[in-house]
Amino acid sequence: MTWATTILLLTISNIFMTFAWYGHLKTMNSKPLLLTIAVSWGIALFEYCFQVPANRIGYGYFTLPQLKIIQEVITLVVF
Repeated sequence: MTWATTILLLTISNIFMTFAWYGHLKTMNSKPLLLTIAVSWGIALFEYCFQVPANRIGYGYFTLPQLKIIQEVITLVVF
């Protein structure tokens, strides 16, 4: 695995995160709040399934501050 794997996994993770955090505003606006929370948590689970391996793989190539900066840049690009 390479540093590119880290970038790819973080990008996928951010797509899930963005939808979990903000996608419900459009798609579940008329649904009960507790249902929306449960669905968002379910989506966030997939985010973590990509983010944790990305950080483990990336830590071999990047420092912790570098990983955080990469994560934030990807978040801004995806958003």
